[in-house]
Amino acid sequence: MKSLQELEAIRNRMQGKVDIRKNDAEKRVVVGMATCGIAAGARPVLQAFVDEVATRGLSDVVVSQTGCIGVCRLEPIAEVFMPGQEKVTYVKMDAEKAKRVVAEHLVNGNIVTEYTIGYYEKNNA
Repeated sequence: MKSLQELEAIRNRMQGKVDIRKNDAEKRVVVGMATCGIAAGARPVLQAFVDEVATRGLSDVVVSQTGCIGVCRLEPIAEVFMPGQEKVTYVKMDAEKAKRVVAEHLVNGNIVTEYTIGYYEKNNA
């Protein structure tokens, strides 16, 4: 880098990759990565989402992490946000479940009901 123009060009290129709020029309996956989530296995879940989205070339999907989602007993937790729809909270996730969520929910628009918090609470009360 030899000039301010080069620095500006790099900043402009990277800004689009970093700013997850730039486009509310994007699909988003947010994985809970607080201490409880990490202890329950959230790192491989996050990596599986990132890898599967990249493998499928899904440029309209942003995968990110957050802190505590608030239901420690159901970790690892991932939330999926689709444009114009309510968020879907997936619980007791693992890497294989993450791949299925990408294939069915993010690609085909079909919620994987048996992984959702509502299904879990109804069937494990």
